Amino acid sequence: MSDSVEISPGITIDNAVRHGKPVIVGTRVPVSLILGQLAGGVTYAEIEEEYGVTLEGIRAALRYATDLVSRETVRAG
Repeated sequence: MSDSVEISPGITIDNAVRHGKPVIVGTRVPVSLILGQLAGGVTYAEIEEEYGVTLEGIRAALRYATDLVSRETVRAG
């Protein structure tokens, strides 16, 4: 039985998948992996081919990360 919960459009968490880390819906591919690959210069097409995710899945990961960062408060010094 799966306890998958969609926490953002296209992003789910499930304690039985990747220890509850956010993943692309329908995959076991963590959002953090997608973001790291993009930060490292890997293209969308390379990510799609290597990990079997769709362009929409990649965009969902970016939207999720954007949402998290936009809610963060950082104070200088």
